[in-house]
Amino acid sequence: MKKGLYTLLILCACVSVYGQDAPKQPDLQTADSQFFDPTKKEVKQNDYTFGVEYRFEVGYLQNYQHSRLKNYPDMFLHGGRIGATFNFLLPIRFSMQTGVLVDLAYGVNTQHWRSQDAPSVQTEYLRHRVLEAELTIPVRVYYYVPLWKKLNMLFFTGPQLGIGLTEYDMMDEHLSEGTAAWVAAQGYHTSAYDRLADKELHRFNVQWTLGGGFEWDKYRLQGGYQFGLNNMVRRKVISDQHMWQWGWFVTFCYKIN
Repeated sequence: MKKGLYTLLILCACVSVYGQDAPKQPDLQTADSQFFDPTKKEVKQNDYTFGVEYRFEVGYLQNYQHSRLKNYPDMFLHGGRIGATFNFLLPIRFSMQTGVLVDLAYGVNTQHWRSQDAPSVQTEYLRHRVLEAELTIPVRVYYYVPLWKKLNMLFFTGPQLGIGLTEYDMMDEHLSEGTAAWVAAQGYHTSAYDRLADKELHRFNVQWTLGGGFEWDKYRLQGGYQFGLNNMVRRKVISDQHMWQWGWFVTFCYKIN
């Protein structure tokens, strides 16, 4: 009798444990019809979707106008950048960016000339004070590397087109009469003028950009270097006169949408 009672208790315990571990089966009358579809496959969730992101961008830039043979005044121009960009989201953490940016910069350079009046090797000079305004249209490819939560590291590269609005040289002349006449005879200006309106420089500047930065949620801090690709001198005083404009920038971006 006791042996039968023990056996009955063991069976009840087994049934109770099985009832707790057994998975709950769907109700055949209320279950979704797709539950029984043998062709249905689970779709992997993708954390990157197509779309367009709009950003406001503002920051600092430094342009460097330099010549290969020092036959055009070298100059650093410091200024700011402001504008709007559009990022077209692509798969595998890529995106493509374009937009319109306004660059405004100012620089000073002193160009020395040997005196044509003094018997010694005394030098005289022209002080160039240049105000530069330009529209910049970038075409960049971005790649994002997730780091932690909403923090991403990003890299970008691509061409950009600069459209010059003005390159106004507010020149100060410090030349003797004979030196001023000789400089003018060589085809150089000795008074204030716009280098673009005077057709001394090309209005279009093609550059290639490399850069990177970090992004947290809607905020982005980025920087890059701009390599000038074309000779900016349009009207050459000498045959091998060249000038390229390179530069670097640091900007802060805020995603609007």
